[in-house]
Amino acid sequence: MLTFKIQRWSAIALLFFLTVHMIFMHYVPPFHITFDVVQARLSTPTWKIIDILFLFSVLVHAMAGSYQVITDFESAFNYRKALAWASIIIVILAFIYGAKTIWAFQL
Repeated sequence: MLTFKIQRWSAIALLFFLTVHMIFMHYVPPFHITFDVVQARLSTPTWKIIDILFLFSVLVHAMAGSYQVITDFESAFNYRKALAWASIIIVILAFIYGAKTIWAFQL
């Protein structure tokens, strides 16, 4: 039940962050997206935090969804705890790598 709630809350966060991303990256001038535009946007701490929260939401949503799919198989029932810890470790490592990459952007 907790995984189900995590999946739903992360979906709400994804909806918000994806909307913000689409509006400011694709509908606010300049309409031509280049690396310079992305670099300028990611050089501000506000956008770095927004993108890191977006990354966190994506990873949590993916982890919860994949865990639910894997544990639906009866053959994986005995490995449920190991699969949960493996997915948590993978998400933590991916989050650290992604957050460091986002935070490294400077002008």
